Amino acid sequence: MAEPTFTRRFLDNLRALGVGDDARVLVALSGGADSVALLHLLRFASDGARRAVFTAHFDHAMRPESAADAEWVAGLCRAWGVPLVTGRAEGVLGTEEAARDARYAFLRQARAEVGADWIATAHHADDQAETVLFRLLRGTGTAGLAGIPPVDAARGLVRPLLPFTRARIRRYAAAHRLRWREDASNAGLDPARNRIRHEILPLVERTVAPGARAALARLAEVARDDEAAWNALAAGEMEALAREEEGALVLVRERLTGYDSTVAARLLRGLLRRFGVVPDRDGTRSALRFIGRAPSGRELRLAGGIRIRTEFGEARIERDPGPVPPDAPLAITPGRGEGVCRIGGRERRVAWRPADEAPSTEGAESFAVDDGAWPLLLRGWLPGDRVRTPAGTRTLKRLFNDRRVPRGKRRRVPVLADAHGRVLWVAGLQRGAPPPAQGMPGVTLEIIDA
Repeated sequence: MAEPTFTRRFLDNLRALGVGDDARVLVALSGGADSVALLHLLRFASDGARRAVFTAHFDHAMRPESAADAEWVAGLCRAWGVPLVTGRAEGVLGTEEAARDARYAFLRQARAEVGADWIATAHHADDQAETVLFRLLRGTGTAGLAGIPPVDAARGLVRPLLPFTRARIRRYAAAHRLRWREDASNAGLDPARNRIRHEILPLVERTVAPGARAALARLAEVARDDEAAWNALAAGEMEALAREEEGALVLVRERLTGYDSTVAARLLRGLLRRFGVVPDRDGTRSALRFIGRAPSGRELRLAGGIRIRTEFGEARIERDPGPVPPDAPLAITPGRGEGVCRIGGRERRVAWRPADEAPSTEGAESFAVDDGAWPLLLRGWLPGDRVRTPAGTRTLKRLFNDRRVPRGKRRRVPVLADAHGRVLWVAGLQRGAPPPAQGMPGVTLEIIDA
């Protein structure tokens, strides 16, 4: 008979999706035919498995009969001996998107409450076909054509009915004499998904392609396989292409533009997705042109508070940090001391002592200081700053350019100057060569990042 075959296929698919025989599964139970059938399969078609089954029902409070639906679901769960977690919308959910967001937020909370491994939803092949067609009509890309994923391990979501049609699930429900609640809003032509379900797809199947629903579901599988293959390859490419640095992604501009333009665009979108930003096709092309052609020191701002900055042969993708707090320089006086300075928005702890008191520790720098040159000042770079080198004085701007220091980092470089404004040290880049000091032996300074 066909029924055992359906049950067997369901159980095999459940295991293929990673739901073990001893898993704890929370069923999103609306009370409709599909979710009732899903609960029945998990509760009674166990095939010797020891899965713990729980249910969760969310009342969107968008229909007059929703409270009665919640009562009916509670009665079903009592009859079947399944624990139930309930929730109800606190405010008005004016859109399908708001309802979906509230429902999934509740399901995540319910999952944590019962300690479930998975949240199981009753999406099926017809839902998949409708989703793919809806996205196709709106102009989606390959990722959108992949439709509803069978499993989302990161969020603990699993959809074991996705390979089966609505009609097949209804036959299972009828064979087991299951009862359910009909949602009257599903019969209307609003929202758009209902129009696709009741008008567009039936018309297409009658006049254009009799197997349109099945074809759209297969398209989702093909697109999902293609996306999985691409993501497997792209992960390694993105790892080699960009490095993480202080919350930013830094990539070699020439390497990105060396890819075929289509590949480069997808890699760039993959990197931007880590910041929660996915530009459209035109936006991606503009960003690629900027990375490839913009002179060093330029900046491109994207939606979502993301910016791309060109820094010599690299491009830096980062969140806009917003206003940077003003610098707080630190005065260095003779003797021993410590304090905190803020340069370019970054705070650092600083310690110092007389240069002849003890040998220098690793990372410390010693300076000879004239009697009249105290106090020293640890501060940021100022316009007109110059540093004396054995080859003569040079501006800090030229020093930064020669050492290829990105513009975004220059304001964070500590500069040590004496009371006369002479630069003694540009941290990590250049020691000054002031006239020989007289009197005080000097100071040993150590910068410790806070």
